[in-house]
This record gives sequence, structure tokens and C-alpha cells, in this order.
Amino acid sequence: MTRTRRLLTRPWFVGVLVAGLAGVAAGLYWFQPWRLWVDETVQEALPAGAPTSQPSVPRQSVPQQPAELASGTLISHEHRTTGTVRILRAADGSLVLRLENLETSSGPDVHVWLTDAPVKPGKDGWGVFDDGKHADAGKLKGNKGNQNYPLPAGTDLAGYTSVSLWCDRFDVSFGAAELTTPGA
Repeated sequence: MTRTRRLLTRPWFVGVLVAGLAGVAAGLYWFQPWRLWVDETVQEALPAGAPTSQPSVPRQSVPQQPAELASGTLISHEHRTTGTVRILRAADGSLVLRLENLETSSGPDVHVWLTDAPVKPGKDGWGVFDDGKHADAGKLKGNKGNQNYPLPAGTDLAGYTSVSLWCDRFDVSFGAAELTTPGA
């Protein structure tokens, strides 16, 4: 008992103890391991397309589906990821990146990126998306569900070929989808 008490009064031991606690706190903040067990589901409605009048219903307009400009299926990279990606033109002409039936892990600082990088399976595809051109559509709203991300005005889709769920904290892709245009 007295040996433990003597050890606790030594300045070097107190310094090591404080440094160790600070290290554990920093590690918990940086890695946020509890996110592996926390799911956040987001269910957003499909953005509205241009209204059209229906001949059988006078003076009423029925919303049309937004125009699909590109789509792709998510593949897993660092974390198991499934779902689809769609690039849509809404009624007002704006572009929306939509994630549908998304399932992935939660993580710290995960963003939805529109990129020009090729989608490669396995570890070869984990880190390629920050090498070239990318547009950040925003922070991932939830790790499950259907979500809409407005793209910046003037976004030229011709320069982008893929979407990545990019963890900015660890510079790694959780999952990605190669974009194809309808009829291609």
C-alpha cells in the first residue's frame, strides 16, 4: 500500500498518467470507435421534377419524376457499402446527387464526393479519389437510407465519372460508384 502511495506522489508518474489519459482521449476523439455501432437512417423524398398537366384531371398538375442524368451502383472499399447513386435534374434545373438504399458504416468526417477518378475494386480503390478533381456535395447525412445532396450551380458533369463516400479524416473511400449515363 505504501509503495503505491509513494508511486502516486512521484512527479514523473503523474506526468506519465496525465499523458496517457490525454492520449486515450485524443485517440477516442480521432477514431470515434463508437460510430461502428451507431446507425443513422435518413429518408428524404425524391426531388420533384417539372409539373405536367394531366388531361383527365383539369387544372391540376402532377409532379413528374426528375430527369436522371447518370447512375451507378456502390461497391465496398474500406467499409462494406451498398446502394445506388443517381444524378438528377430537378424541376428548377438544379442538379441533385441522390443516394438510394444506402448501407455503410458510420465514420468520422465522411463526405459525398463527385470525382473524376476511376472506380477500382478492393484496396486499389481506397485512396484514388483525392488524386484528381472532385466536388464535395456535403457531409454524409446518415449511413443508411435515401438522401439528396444538391450539387453546386454550374457543375459540369462531363468532368466527373464517379461518386465516392470519402472519409476525409483518414483519406480513404468507404465505397464508390462508377457513373453511367442512361442508354450507355
